[in-house]
This record gives sequence, C-alpha cells and structure tokens, in this order.
Amino acid sequence: MKRGAVMRSPMSTEASVVSDLETVINNLQLVDHHVHGALAADVRREDFEQLITGSDRPLPDWMTQFDSQVGLAIRRWCAPILGLEPHDSPEGYLARRTELGAEEVNRRFLRGAGIGRFLVETGYQSELVLDLEAMASASGHPTDEVVRLEAVADAVAQSGVEAASFAERFKEVLWARSKDAVGLKSIVAYRYGLDFNADRPSQEEVESAAGRWLRDIEVTGLARVKDPVLLRYLIWTGVDRGLPLQFHVGYGDPDVELHRCDPLLMTKFIKQVAPYGVPIMLLHCYPYHRHAGYLAQVFPNVYFDVGLAINYLGAAAIAVLAESLELAPFGKLLFSTDAWGPAELHYLGALLWRRGIYRVLQKWVDAGEWSQSEASRIAGMIGAENARRVYELS
Repeated sequence: MKRGAVMRSPMSTEASVVSDLETVINNLQLVDHHVHGALAADVRREDFEQLITGSDRPLPDWMTQFDSQVGLAIRRWCAPILGLEPHDSPEGYLARRTELGAEEVNRRFLRGAGIGRFLVETGYQSELVLDLEAMASASGHPTDEVVRLEAVADAVAQSGVEAASFAERFKEVLWARSKDAVGLKSIVAYRYGLDFNADRPSQEEVESAAGRWLRDIEVTGLARVKDPVLLRYLIWTGVDRGLPLQFHVGYGDPDVELHRCDPLLMTKFIKQVAPYGVPIMLLHCYPYHRHAGYLAQVFPNVYFDVGLAINYLGAAAIAVLAESLELAPFGKLLFSTDAWGPAELHYLGALLWRRGIYRVLQKWVDAGEWSQSEASRIAGMIGAENARRVYELS
C-alpha cells in the first residue's frame, strides 16, 4: 500500500455499492407491461376499501382492509405523497384524499411512480377509470393499449351477428380494435380455467357454440363469453393476430378457481403455439410464480411477471420477488403493477418492486455472488428493457 493512501473499510465500500445500485433502481423509468386505468372520480371509504382487496365480495362489518399488508403499505408509503406523515390513520388518510380530489391524487401518484410507459388493458370496467389519453395526461408519460379478447367477443355478440358469421366478424373486429395496440389479453382463467383444450377448434365447432351462446344472450340479456370452444377460438385468433398474448394466471378475485389457474395446465397449448413465434405473457402468477419461471426457462416464447401480488403482499413482497428470480432467464421476467382503480396501487406497485428487487439483488452483491454492474443491468432489463423488446416499443 502506498504511503499516504487511505485504506477504505469494507463498510465504506459496501455503502458506496449500496448507493450505486439503489440509485440505479430508483431512477429506472419502468415500463408497466400490464396495467389498467386509475379511478376517474372520488370514492367513499367503503368503496375505497373494497378496491384495495382482491375480492369482489363485501367486507364483513367487523373488519377494515387497512388491517392488511396493502392497507399498511398505503398508510406508510402513500401518505407522504398526499402531504401526510407516514402511518397516518385511515380516517386522516381518506379525508386528505377527498380534500385533494381525484385529479390531483391521480397526478401525484402516477407521476411519482417513476413509470415511464404504461401498457393499459382497457377491457375491464373502463367507464370507471381513466382512458388511454387521460392516463397519459395524468402521468405525463406515453400509454399503449392491450386489447382484451373476451371484451371484443362480448361486444360482437351484442352487435346482432349471426352464429354462422360470428367467427369471421370477431376476426375483423379484433384486427380493427388492435390496429394500434401493442398486445392482446385473455381472461380464460376467469371464464373457464387454464385447463382448456389446447387444440384449435373447427369452424363447425365454433358456429355451433356461437349459436348456443347467442340464444342464451337472448334469454338472459348478458353477453359474457364462457363457452370453452369459443374461448379457444378467441385465443387462437389472438395467436393469428401475432401480437404478444397475455394470460391472467393465478391470484385473482373469487371468479377464478385458483387450482385451475396453474400455468402448467397450459403446457400443451404453449407447445402448439411455439411454431408461431407469438410471445406468451403469463401475468401475476402468484402462487404459481415458480411454475411460471420453469415455463419461461424451457419455452423460448414464454415470459412472466409477479405483478398484482406485489401490492397485496406489501412488506412480504420481497420473498416472491426473490423466488421469481430462481429459475427463469432474466430476459424473460417483466415488471407490472396490474393496478386498477385507486392510483395508490399504481404507485405502490412500482415502489414495492423497487424496494424488493433492490434488497434481493443487494444481498447477492454483498455475498460476492453478483457484481454491482450486473445487478444494475439485470434490474434495468426486468424493469423496462425486456418489455421494450417483446412489445417492440419505440
């Protein structure tokens, strides 16, 4: 060691590395590859609490959703964005939210999230949330559309189409609806399950199923496609369209039967789609995220994320983030929030991902398993670059 040189302690070196990696992650302009609009209007407390749970069932009178991981995370991390102290009471938090109003709340959270691009799925209760243009205005960043297959089919069924022409009409409308879209999505997990028959249905099968469905709509007045033959037709038409095809996987509201939402049930379908080269995007995946990681490793066209669950796991999200990094190549893992409704979920989805991925990667850097530069590079891949590549974003 040269005379006069200052010997740096391991602790000071580690602090420098921590600062570098943390800064890189905090400054990432994330691409949220699956998200929905923020609430367009103010809501009452009971509605807000309902919107921060994965359930669509009324909460019991004796409980509050603020007594949950997501509720505590909102009070800890979202309160300061509204000008409150961390851990303010639910009453104080909601009063301040009402005082600011929906427009200002949305602006603060969407701009504070550090999300540089939103790929917005527009097929769920779009009348209650900001549309693409309003999301871009509130966030100050570009938005692109992801089109839900089932929403297109439901609209076609209500247009007066005949059973014999349903298949061709759906295809025409899908191509028109998705001409500026970057991806498609299926909620077959909700409408049937991921254990659907992988084979492309015949024209005769589709026409027969469409006839049954259209007759049912005449009786019930409800257009909600759930026939497994028609769902298969929508999915295969989506494959033909050629855009990245997203699938809801795992955790969701009580409409899903969770044991039928394991992505391993799609293995035969994934094999049959492989020659088409269409990216299969497995969304959310909890608690099957390890299964999704396996599929992403062994099939070149499979990608996945652990969005949605991150918000609801709150302080416990780090464990799922670490598990998502176990098996899959890092070029196959993407960031998403799947936020719908309260803009807190858009903000928290990004903040909890940054905090979690930093803690996971820093642990490996500290152990000498990864270099700081590799950790920074891979965080950038997952946070934004993989989505830009797969969705061919400019």
